[in-house]
Amino acid sequence: MIDVGDTLPDMELTKSDGSPMKLSDYHGQKLVLFFYPKASTPGCTTESKDFSALLPEFKKAGAAILGMSADSSKRQQNFINKQELTVDIASDESTEFLEKIGVWAEKKMYGKTYMGIIRSTFLIGPDGKVMQAWPKVKVKGHAEDVLAAVQAA
Repeated sequence: MIDVGDTLPDMELTKSDGSPMKLSDYHGQKLVLFFYPKASTPGCTTESKDFSALLPEFKKAGAAILGMSADSSKRQQNFINKQELTVDIASDESTEFLEKIGVWAEKKMYGKTYMGIIRSTFLIGPDGKVMQAWPKVKVKGHAEDVLAAVQAA
């Protein structure tokens, strides 16, 4: 998994509206990049809504927020609309980007093994380097913890 000091690969991803984007679109400002396993599931909904609720505070601290999963851009857009999310959401259906940064990994649940996203968050500096990493996130209170880190950075 990528770590503090690493630079993220600048691959083309897909916004929820289907248009292309790159992480370099955010260069020059701090970026909170959070990865969640699946849109519209309870933990992912809570996390995304928490970040959306705090978006004005993140903006005040000079940071943008981008959530991401392997869901299709259509599913991401439905998620945004249904939950009234205000954060940017991107899709990596190919999982190529997710694999390169180490959040796409083997997981186990109810005795079954499958590939999926490890819920993780990264604070990216204006220069594109990782300033702070939160691997294996627990949702409750996480957005607040990340906001405190952004404000302190």
